Amino acid sequence: MINLKGCGLGLRSDFLLDLQENKFRPDWWEVTPENWMHMPKMFEKAFEEEVFSRPTIAHGLSLSIGSVDKINKKFVKQIKTFLDRYNIEYYSEHLSFSSLDNKQSYELLPVPMTKKMVNVIADRVKEVEDIIQRNLILENATYYLVPYSEMRETDFINEVLEKSGAKMLLDVNNVFVNSVNHSFKARKFIDEIDKSKVAYMHMAGHYFDDESQMKIDSHGMPICSGVWKLLEYTLKQIDAPVMIERDNNIPPLEELQKEYKQMKKICKAIKNG
Repeated sequence: MINLKGCGLGLRSDFLLDLQENKFRPDWWEVTPENWMHMPKMFEKAFEEEVFSRPTIAHGLSLSIGSVDKINKKFVKQIKTFLDRYNIEYYSEHLSFSSLDNKQSYELLPVPMTKKMVNVIADRVKEVEDIIQRNLILENATYYLVPYSEMRETDFINEVLEKSGAKMLLDVNNVFVNSVNHSFKARKFIDEIDKSKVAYMHMAGHYFDDESQMKIDSHGMPICSGVWKLLEYTLKQIDAPVMIERDNNIPPLEELQKEYKQMKKICKAIKNG
């Protein structure tokens, strides 16, 4: 558990300036460092007003914790500078890799779920934590292929968290998408994950691709009823803050507010029993 209360929302440049005319604010923000470290001047004042006015967590895209490449220490030091500048205590990333031969793909690619990879990731987590001077939080990612794996996903994640000491960002939508694409029970995944390691949770949208006959984790659609129901099930087991992550096809702020209010209502209902 981390020191955050209530429900959060991903802060995006698409609606940042609209906040100046809108009284709506989430309980806390999540920001992506890569999108803000070199932001245009037109956003700087509004961004600082938001992140200094309420709790903020950072969620990265290109750490590539599961890569065979050496840790990009220059990049990680830039992340630390960003976190320090904005007094951000928590930094999360994806349990995946995005670089190969030191070239960044900006795609979240699946890692082999093996005992060897558990040790590799654990060592890399500690290397990153030594630089950022913070505990790293790792998110369960969506995947469409499972390369060279010898472990079940929940066993792999639990072992990575245990050996590395990292906390978990539980993406409920990712569990739902993977469960459909790979034919496992989403609720069983929630049952099996080490709940003591969950720091916070993500909610997002996806779509169904007719050609591949798979659900695609797009973060560009409204949250579907199945993911809302899975959140309700999860909240009955895990008392952790939860937020909405919308990265593509970002709607007007008023539409995001409706989803946010729905999430708040679910969280309140579960908490009050």
